[in-house]
Amino acid sequence: MKYILVFLLLFFQALFVSAQEKTLSIEGFENGLRPEWQEKVFKGRTAYKVVRDATGNALKAQSHGSASALILEKKIDLKEFPVLSWRWKVENVLVKGDARKKAGDDYAARIYVIFPHWFFPKTRTINYIWANKLPQGATVPNPFTANAVMIAVETGENHVGKWKQESRNVLADYRAIFGEDPPLVGAIAIMTDTDNTGGAAVAWYDDLRFLGK
Repeated sequence: MKYILVFLLLFFQALFVSAQEKTLSIEGFENGLRPEWQEKVFKGRTAYKVVRDATGNALKAQSHGSASALILEKKIDLKEFPVLSWRWKVENVLVKGDARKKAGDDYAARIYVIFPHWFFPKTRTINYIWANKLPQGATVPNPFTANAVMIAVETGENHVGKWKQESRNVLADYRAIFGEDPPLVGAIAIMTDTDNTGGAAVAWYDDLRFLGK
């Protein structure tokens, strides 16, 4: 009987460790914003800060005609961790936002996965956006560059003010968009931007992680 109990203990311990290994945490903001996150300013500065709400700590972003991002450099093999999971919330969508036009290339919330190339013009990104006019699930090239692709995970005002849990198979998305297997992910970025529309937006982000097979 003793040996059976020991075997069962080791078996379930192995399962627990295996389950842990299948989650690659990116950021939960439990201890504030880690210094590994670097700000990239494009036009004006979106205000990012960790705040407390009813669900715990989260990153709050406030943009007023600004465009800056927080970028975390991290190498990730999508063949091991293909699924990106996160939750987010927006206070509003951008009335003039339209992912198909340069003048509308603003998003109340977006998370993007960066695939760097030594020759920068060949760097690719997949942008998961909270869109305005783009239908949910639609995929379009960014109006400024075809190497950045926008996917409307959420769209419109139906879920404004509510936390939404999301997940995307980035490996499958990359293959569908670019027709080949991806290189290693080089970075993850968070961005709330309103510079092209001249509007204002507030969003919250939390629980970014990659999930294994």
